[in-house]
Amino acid sequence: MECTVSWTGNTGTRSAMGFVAETGSGHVLTMDGAPDAAKPENGGQNLAARPMETVLAGTGGCTAYDVVLILKRGRHQVEGVSVKLTSERAEKDPKVFTSIHMHFTVKGKGLPAAAVERAIALSHETYCSASIMLAKTAQITTSFDLVET
Repeated sequence: MECTVSWTGNTGTRSAMGFVAETGSGHVLTMDGAPDAAKPENGGQNLAARPMETVLAGTGGCTAYDVVLILKRGRHQVEGVSVKLTSERAEKDPKVFTSIHMHFTVKGKGLPAAAVERAIALSHETYCSASIMLAKTAQITTSFDLVET
């Protein structure tokens, strides 16, 4: 896997701290730093997600993917999965994630709560590389709602 991230701040763009990531699979992702009122030249313009927000979003995508796949492999009728991630970060640099809570909403027909709970646990403990890496610095907790469709 590879990715090239390029700073766009010197190309006349609005943001002094904009970045474009080009992934090895041929996709583009834009990022921007947070505005800095004290030193505007060091801050972004809120034109895209922050880099750490993309880390959190990628983790959500990784674990949601796992949950869908595990439930489908179990021949469950899953019709929708979303996960809301809330996090805390350290006060001082490096401002690593110190806690992350993942709340899943899983929709389907006749989905057993035990199967959903197992799928979330398997993702968290075995399959989701992103959450397993983040667990080195963050306490990760999970919860879920099951919606019958």
